[in-house]
Formats: sequence, C-alpha cells, structure tokens
Amino acid sequence: MRITVLIRTKLVVILLLSACIPSGHTRGYSGQDIVGTDVQAAENEPHFSKYSSPVQVSFVRESGDDLERMISQLPGETLLDNRWSRLYEEKLGIQLQYDWIARGDVYGQKLGVSLAAGRIPDIVKVNPYQLRQLSNAGLIQDLSEVYSTYASPLAKSILEAEGRGPFDAATIDGKLMAIPETASSIETAQYLWIRTDWLERLQLHPPETMEDVLEISKAFTYRDPDGNGQQDTYGLALTNHLWDPVMGAAGLMAGYGAYPNIWVKDANGNLVYGGIQPEVRKALQVLQNLYLDDQLDPDFGYKRGAYEARLIQNGTIGMLYGEQWTPFMIKSSRDNDPDAEWQAFPIVAESGHMAKVPLRTNTWQYFAVRKDYAHPEVIMKLMNLHLETNWGEQAQYETYYNDDSEAVWMLSPVTPFPGTKNLDAYRQISEASRSGDPSGLQEEAAAIQKRIEAYIKEDVESGWGWNQTYGPSGAFSIADGYERNGQLLYDQFTGGITDTMIDRQMILNDLQLEAYLNIILGNPIEEFDQFVDNWRKLGGDQITTEVNAWLNSKTTLEH
Repeated sequence: MRITVLIRTKLVVILLLSACIPSGHTRGYSGQDIVGTDVQAAENEPHFSKYSSPVQVSFVRESGDDLERMISQLPGETLLDNRWSRLYEEKLGIQLQYDWIARGDVYGQKLGVSLAAGRIPDIVKVNPYQLRQLSNAGLIQDLSEVYSTYASPLAKSILEAEGRGPFDAATIDGKLMAIPETASSIETAQYLWIRTDWLERLQLHPPETMEDVLEISKAFTYRDPDGNGQQDTYGLALTNHLWDPVMGAAGLMAGYGAYPNIWVKDANGNLVYGGIQPEVRKALQVLQNLYLDDQLDPDFGYKRGAYEARLIQNGTIGMLYGEQWTPFMIKSSRDNDPDAEWQAFPIVAESGHMAKVPLRTNTWQYFAVRKDYAHPEVIMKLMNLHLETNWGEQAQYETYYNDDSEAVWMLSPVTPFPGTKNLDAYRQISEASRSGDPSGLQEEAAAIQKRIEAYIKEDVESGWGWNQTYGPSGAFSIADGYERNGQLLYDQFTGGITDTMIDRQMILNDLQLEAYLNIILGNPIEEFDQFVDNWRKLGGDQITTEVNAWLNSKTTLEH
C-alpha cells in the first residue's frame, strides 16, 4: 500500500489563496456595517462596557459530532441561541451572528474558498498562513490599538503568559493584524497510555525503556491479552495523520531522540528542522518493523482518528501515545468491557537515555477583523468576558465552561483560556489531598475534584476520565514530573510564518507525511534520505535560513 499526497493540487490551492484574493473587497457576507452605532463605552473601563445600542458581529463556524451531540442534550439551546450568546448580549450588548456553519472538512474547504474570494465575516478565525494572506490583500485591520486599549488585565496576563511569540507571529510590518487565541505548549505533551488490566493478565511491568515498550507491544499482539483465544489484538494504535494529538507517532519517535514537528538547536546553536534529522530514520525503521510484524492495525494508513478509535472501543488496542485528554476518548473501551483499565505513563527513551518531551508551539489560531468593520474592539471585549466568566474572581465555571461534564465553552465563538490552567488545577488538587484542606481549590479545580470523588467514592463512571487525567497517578502528575526533571523540549522557533513558508510549508508538510507513511508501510528506509534531499531543495533550506535570521535578530535584541 502506498500513500500518495496530491502535492501539486495543494500548491495550486496555496497559490490561489496567496495571490487571488481581491484587494478591493470591503464587506463581509452579513453586510453588518453598523457605522454610526451609538457606542458609549466607559472611558475608565472599556474592557466590559456595554454598548447602549446593540452591536452585531458576524462569524463563520465549524460544527461537528461532539458539538452537535452536546447541543442535543442542552434543552432550550442551539448554536445560534445559547447561554454564551445570551451572556454576550446581556453584558456587552453584542449580538452574535453566523454567516454560515459547516462541518469538518467542508468547513475548511468553504473557509478557504471564502478567503480566496475575499468574502469574510466581521471577525474570522484563521491560521498563520491565512492571516498573512488576508493582511497582504488589505482585507483586515490593524488591532494594535484595540489590544492596548481594550484587553483587560486578566486577558493580557493570560495571552502573554508564554511571552510575546504569539504576538510576534501576528505582527506584520510592525502592526498587530490579529489577536492570538493562545494556548500553553505543555498541553501538547505526550504520555504513553496502556491497558493495565492487560499488563496484569500477562504479568508484565510498566515500561522503563523503549525496549520495554516494544516487548509490551509484541506481547499485546501475540499473547492473547483479552483472553478470548484469538489473535485479534494490536500492540499500538496509530492513525494516518501521524501527528494526531492522540494515537500519533510523536511520542514513540521522541523515545529515539527524534522530534519531527519542531525546530531544535544543533551543536553550533543554529536552528535545524527536527523532521530531517538522522534520529527520525531509526524511529521510522522501528515503526516499519511494528507494522510488518502485525503489531499495528494493517489499515491504519487509511484511517483517521475517529475510525482507529473504534478499535479501542472494541477492545483490540493495548497502547497508544496521546495528550492529557486521552482518557475521555479511550473511555469508550469501558462501555463494552467495564474491567478495561488504562493508565498514563511517562514516555521513555532507549536504555541509558532520558526521554525529552517535545512541545509544539501551541498557538495556531488568530482572530482577524474585517477591514471596514466599525467595531474592531468587539473581539477583545468578547475574549475579556469569556475569560472573566470562567476564571475571574466571580467565575461561574460549572455554568459556562463545563456543565455536568458537558464542554459548554464550545458554544462560544471565542474560547481563550489560561494555558496552564489544567496543570494548575492538578497542583491545587494534589496540595488539597496532601494537606487535607480543600479551601485552596479554585473554581475549576473544585469542580474537577468533585467529579473525581464521585468516581472514587460513588463509582460514578463519568468521573473516570477526570481521575485518569487529574488524579494522583493521572497525566498531570506526569507533566509535573516532566517539568521538575527538565524533560520538556520546547519548539525553538516561535517567529511565525516566514516568506518561504507561505508558499512552501504545506507542500513540505505533505511531502514529509507521505514519505514517513510509505516507509512505515514497507518502502525501503533509504527513501528517508531522498525525502531529506527533496525537502531541502523544495524550500526547506531557504526556510532554515529565514528561521535562523529570526533567531539572530532575536538574540541581538535580547543583548
């Protein structure tokens, strides 16, 4: 089986988005140019002031199975009329509208066509490539003054928690062209999730090295861990998008010192792309061996996460790498087998080495405002209220963020959050458990602790995932250890999109994924060397030059 990526088609699409946006376009779909609206913001507190007359703002919106399922269980709420839309109107006088709503891939395709045609809503969430394209076409406005004037102290402290990198990436020609919806890099940390009931049945120990991981994978494949007398299980889950946050390959590859998605420093202090380093070659050989030995789903190369996850639900997967929220996905295995038990373990390295945990730059979404929209400050006011409502002094976390395990925060078109909120909640819960004093638990931590206790004391199954994430041996106990042990390896490039990345990065990403998949599926390992050569020739060398120019300018400014 060979995976083929339509690189030429992708190039046409990228060039279309880069070059064909009409610069004269000045109105969004909704036509909500509310010029002259009576705005009487209190000069001394513009962050939460309410408009005296309603201000309308249009977005576009992605929907999906999780969101639609949740809404179906919330009486009296829809995507257009819900607790968040009502709160924004009640507190700020802002009325939300959606020009269109679409699911999954259709959303991405429709957004791409809309951007290429210059038909954008009043506020649009974009990635760094799209942001640069819209800015170059003159379709969006400078938000420098909006941020400095309207961002609340809480919003500034949260959005700037990891430094100015996200803002540097959104700054074009000295102007802040979008507000980043920042996220903490530590949220991308990987853990190894293992069916511990299978470990016990086969009398195996948790892994301490990569050699142990491979032995467990082999045992889970060949030693009938589910006890049904058939060889119908696989050691490790993997999806056809190797970088999925759950069931991806990044955690395993890190065990061999390979970091295929981030920029790292070489021995001379220069930045090099992890995806072309020789360590990747060894990791790919290991993955190929697993595949050829039937330890991976033979059809993983065709399967997205949702399809591969069905194997977990059916009880045929014993291990996977994934981020901290993995328990809420793998919990489905307990529906069919109540005895199914999973636990997070630290990722490990080859014998004699300490694993480094690669962390991607996790800010990838930016809110841009249409050029002629009369109230660009709306985006900042929405973000202020969202943060204050969930994490301010009078937070209503269980009403507006997580209501009885329903992720109601998704009802809002803007969803900023404190990047380290999850690790902070774990530390509060851990300290409360140690001291026996729960008074230090803040709103979110208190809500999580209540769910953990319901699982432990009352066997309330909905609390299982919370315990596996925030409990004494949960994912965040491991993240805490990663940090204390100095194992976190941050992406060394935070400078946003370079000129060559605009035209070439998506092509190079596809080239990399295609080469990696084909090698795992059995092609000669020498194809990795050809991939490296092609990557460099097709723009990789130029991007490396630009990335190091950024590093040098950053170093100069710091000194």
